[in-house]
Amino acid sequence: MTQANLAKARKPVASNRGHTAVSSMTPDKDWNPGEQSDSQTDLQLVRKVRNGDRAAFDLLVVKYQSRVASIISRYVYDSQEVMDLAQETFVKAYRAIDRFRGDSAFYTWLYRIAVNTAKNYLEARGRRPQGSADAAEAENFDDGSRLRDVASPERLLQREQLQKALTEAIAGLPEELRSAFLLREYDGLSYEDIARILECPIGTVRSRIFRARDAVDRQLAPLLNHSEI
Repeated sequence: MTQANLAKARKPVASNRGHTAVSSMTPDKDWNPGEQSDSQTDLQLVRKVRNGDRAAFDLLVVKYQSRVASIISRYVYDSQEVMDLAQETFVKAYRAIDRFRGDSAFYTWLYRIAVNTAKNYLEARGRRPQGSADAAEAENFDDGSRLRDVASPERLLQREQLQKALTEAIAGLPEELRSAFLLREYDGLSYEDIARILECPIGTVRSRIFRARDAVDRQLAPLLNHSEI
């Protein structure tokens, strides 16, 4: 996705899907997010946006655009659709910024908007939301270290089979289990943040993640037990 200039959101243009889109932007060279915590930086930027500083929202776009696109790509596979939906996510966030209360991290709030945008897009077209994982994501999974070593053609084939099995195992999970699993295993969110995103008790989050891990482990077990990966 090109770096979208939300500073120009006051002059929206039409995207190729008929939704309001945002134009290109250049990051603020003076911004250094490493100088303070992410949450402090985000809250300061949100306050500036509320005070009319549209450039502050540009910085939030720069910071999170890759993650937002990654979130959406788990539901939508077409790259152009992912780009359009990522833009739509940021437009929605910009317009709803006054409703961000700060009860959770800004990214948690933005994540929920991205997921809902992707799901609404699929539902509007009569398509069931799917989950996906690629090889890079698989390296973050508990058994991902098995995928990293340079190996023989036989091992490479085994790795491809394992990656495919992992993708299918995750995609085959019920939606409520898959969402909790991805938020925890791939995004590294806390149980508290996941509970806020999914709007359910922490105990329910823990239960869903446990059940998802168990289902994935059982589906991968035959491959892991009989491979030399």
